[in-house]
Amino acid sequence: MTALTPRLTELAAAYGVATEFWDWQGRHTEVPSETVLAVLGALGVEAGTPEQVEAALAEVEERPWRGVLPPFAVAVEGERPEVAVHVPEGDAFSARVVLEDGTARDLGALARPREERDVDGTTVARVHLDLGEELPLGWHAVEVTCGGQVHRMPLVVTPATLALPEGLTADGAQSWGLMTQLYAMRSAESWGMGDLADLGDAGAWAAGLGADFVLVNPLHAAEPVPPIEPSPYLPTSRRFVSPLYIRVEDVPEVGYLSAAERQLVEWHSDDAKRYLDLEFLERDAVWMAKEAALRMIFRQRRSLRRDRAFHAFVEREGQGLVDFATWCSLCQVHGSWWGQWPVELQDPRSAAVESFREKWSEEVEFHCWLQWILDEQLARVQRDLVDTGMSIGIVSDLAVGVHPDGADAWGLGDALARGVTVGAPADQYNQVGQDWSQPPWRPDKLAELGYAPYRDMVRAALRDSGGLRVDHVIGLFRLWWIPQGLKPFQGTYVRYDHDAMIGILLLEAHRAGAVVIGEDLGTVEPWVRDYLRERGVMGTSILWFERDWDGDGGLLDPEDWRELCLATVTTHDLPPTAGYLEGVHIDLRHRLGLLERSLEEELAEDESSRQEVLADLRRRGLLREGASVLEQVEALHAFLTRTPAKLIGVSVSDLAGDKRVINQPGTDEEYPNWRVPLAGPDGERVLLEELFTWRSARRLARAVAPD
Repeated sequence: MTALTPRLTELAAAYGVATEFWDWQGRHTEVPSETVLAVLGALGVEAGTPEQVEAALAEVEERPWRGVLPPFAVAVEGERPEVAVHVPEGDAFSARVVLEDGTARDLGALARPREERDVDGTTVARVHLDLGEELPLGWHAVEVTCGGQVHRMPLVVTPATLALPEGLTADGAQSWGLMTQLYAMRSAESWGMGDLADLGDAGAWAAGLGADFVLVNPLHAAEPVPPIEPSPYLPTSRRFVSPLYIRVEDVPEVGYLSAAERQLVEWHSDDAKRYLDLEFLERDAVWMAKEAALRMIFRQRRSLRRDRAFHAFVEREGQGLVDFATWCSLCQVHGSWWGQWPVELQDPRSAAVESFREKWSEEVEFHCWLQWILDEQLARVQRDLVDTGMSIGIVSDLAVGVHPDGADAWGLGDALARGVTVGAPADQYNQVGQDWSQPPWRPDKLAELGYAPYRDMVRAALRDSGGLRVDHVIGLFRLWWIPQGLKPFQGTYVRYDHDAMIGILLLEAHRAGAVVIGEDLGTVEPWVRDYLRERGVMGTSILWFERDWDGDGGLLDPEDWRELCLATVTTHDLPPTAGYLEGVHIDLRHRLGLLERSLEEELAEDESSRQEVLADLRRRGLLREGASVLEQVEALHAFLTRTPAKLIGVSVSDLAGDKRVINQPGTDEEYPNWRVPLAGPDGERVLLEELFTWRSARRLARAVAPD
């Protein structure tokens, strides 16, 4: 095994692969050479021998000189960017920047000494182009004509900072909104799980109490055939949406059904509604009923206007949609694990896939149609929420990654790394680390592709939203890569071009008029939060964890909380607040064998931490002695209004007084993660129609609503 030599360390650094890091306890940790070599291998770099290391370093050194232009460039509005070009010495060349609107500006070279290098017997000169001042925001291109060839490089100009919505710019301005796991939030008209009509109704109710947004779990696409992955954070695609969230009756073509066909739809609806009475959600059964009805509606005629709108949608979404729909169709025939398909079908650009697409064209069209219906229904909900008075509306959630056998892993090719998965290093909650089983973006391939797959994903997530929550936003700076066959704690960090990743996110959010919230919990380099704040990205602050970690570890006074954040009492990885107050998470972790210490020690520490917070509330006059759990939940939320946080989130589970854990990290089948429907304090199901009438729900909403 190659030792972690200085030259190997230099090579790893050139590819953004960490050979050392500081863990959650501040301890310096060296990464084993086995990990470094495996991660470099996933980036296409062979470094198993000293000779390979030297060859790879030489390739890194010469790579810029072998191409006229870099693969990609990012600039910030208001700055004067430059770009280095490499041309044969003595060859004439011309350069220009082609703006997004089609206009062009000629470029000149900066007055500085020219560098030269011999590359394969040719003297190559490095020239620095001045891209000029006041480049507009947008996606542009730099073109260099040399030797009769035109070389082109994508250039994105991004906002320096993302402006706050108009209603939040004033000192002390604050907005509140709901946070919901949509699948669990059901109404009497739901087909067994929550859908987009339920999202609209819940938002309208909250808007009547002054809410400005509804933060929803990732609505990303799941498998088109059972078994359907329950976790919204392990989707098959982050660009497209799960048809499980369609409200069937709201599809306009239902109006063209015959009486007999309408009856069949009602029967499918009745079948699905029976699942409202089950203890846990049954996605597979719900989808079977919903899919049968949707296929019947799909076969109905569309008006000329509707047909043209559908085909315009397909044209707008382009090859990405066609690939996704083809993958869904292939799943219908070969199952959803594409790694087990015939080899010739594992390449989306193969002749065999094209032949399949032609043969199954109606099936491909059906899956394109489902995405169109989802796009229409999401857009309608967003319009309705804004019309009811919300200033933001839907805040979508962007998962960290995708299923290794999903549509994106199939369709995006080597833009995703193979042989490694994303996870997290060991911390105080998971002392062996976490493996999320998701393939990461390859930083080098993203640059080569002009960040198009990332841009398309972000753009789709923002299209029908007023905001975007980015799960594990620190993954846009560095991600923990775990080589196949190694334990989670044996991984290492790989760095990304955060200026590009964050800049593109901000540009698309700016164009959508949306806010961006970064989930920045966990092990975070100190400078990262400063960078995000300066760029206008909101952070995430959870009441139980807001302490003076740089000082004595005591509770933060409310006025010391950060302003640019979404402040909440709970999150989906904790129990609803009523359950947290009763310590149900400790009992659950004990039953599942997840505790590192004795039950008594865990209970004592957890109780001490909670009582410290409650005592602080009493000291501030927010809570009386002997208060009920319901009063404690209200007081905790009222505390958030005393912070400068721009956004306050209230979980729908807290509105209902639910106590059950939504997701228990570190488990799979041991606990029904992401399958627990909304329930009341007694554990019995609660439908939206009931929740809207509860005085306790309105009281909690009023605890955070502005006066």
